[in-house]
Amino acid sequence: MSFTESLRSRLIIVAVEKASGTVRVRSEAEACTDLACSDATLVVSDEGTSAGLGALSPGDIVKLEGDQARPRRIVILRRAADELTSPEW
Repeated sequence: MSFTESLRSRLIIVAVEKASGTVRVRSEAEACTDLACSDATLVVSDEGTSAGLGALSPGDIVKLEGDQARPRRIVILRRAADELTSPEW
């Protein structure tokens, strides 16, 4: 995967519904998609790996591993809070 392709595969978390196990994400093309997550879905961040959606927050930039509709892993690339404190602003 080229650098440009890897940037295009990044998604932004729009909403997290922990009770129903769904996550709404927005792509580079501004299209939103609802993901169905299970108890086996892992969330990977700098803090570690956890089961469940509790580690996700709206605004987080993520990539998916596994089936795009039912991801096996959600990797947090950048936290929403880090985006707001970025020197690019």
